Amino acid sequence: MKLVRYGAPGAEKPAVIAMNGDGTEHAYDLSPVTDDITGEFLAADGLAAAKRALDAGDLPTVELDGQRLGAPIARPSAIICVGMNYAEHAAESGSAPPTVPIIFFKTPNTVAGPDDEAFIPRNSTKTDWEVELGVVIGKRASYLESPEQAAGHIAGYLTANDLSERTFQIEDSGGQWSKGKCAPGFSPLGPWLVPAENVDANNLRLRSWVNGEPRQDSTTADMIFPVDFLVHHLSQYLTMEPGDVILTGTPQGVALSGKYPYLKAGDIVEIEIEGLGRQRQAFAQA
Repeated sequence: MKLVRYGAPGAEKPAVIAMNGDGTEHAYDLSPVTDDITGEFLAADGLAAAKRALDAGDLPTVELDGQRLGAPIARPSAIICVGMNYAEHAAESGSAPPTVPIIFFKTPNTVAGPDDEAFIPRNSTKTDWEVELGVVIGKRASYLESPEQAAGHIAGYLTANDLSERTFQIEDSGGQWSKGKCAPGFSPLGPWLVPAENVDANNLRLRSWVNGEPRQDSTTADMIFPVDFLVHHLSQYLTMEPGDVILTGTPQGVALSGKYPYLKAGDIVEIEIEGLGRQRQAFAQA
């Protein structure tokens, strides 16, 4: 089961994609169950309700071909990001691997659909790509007692591109990275939200391409801090609400390494995570 939101920006409708008995996937309108895929829907055990309606045959089919896909979770209250969570990425950034998670934030208005047009910010010379595993919170998480408790607070997973402007992030930062992370559309999410029970978050392949040329190719097994640890750790410092998104870091192979040029108008970035779908962004100048 994969949850999607489709339609024009700000007017997305909910749907679910599921495998039929004949081995083919079909999309079904989820509006009989919910108006949207929100944190409130997830907190009310919405994924289970969607599955019950699907299994009962209560959902009409819907055609997604030719439809714009939005982010599969409606506007989160927070996008919490983990920096340098892969050892080789830390090395290419010129840093030692962190001993505790490095945290920064992106504003909710950075969320975009997986294939929406993306923009090089004004005055940018170092716009970069970062394929990342996104974690969607399904139940309020605060002061969890152990990493083992984290699973009960995760609704599902999605593909994310943590777009970054490195001059803004590093040279103009004043010590905090968010200046380089919060340009409009800098958090493309999706195409799908896959329930946590269907995902092995500790062993997923992540890849990225620029203009068809390979850039990143790694697995979440190389994370310094795995998902359950991160959810528990973050819960000691902040309360995560249903619908909030955690971006868990990116592997090596970004432009910051010095091996590749930064993005420019006309470039095409594609990213993919095993089982969680593929994104494609065409870049224009803001």
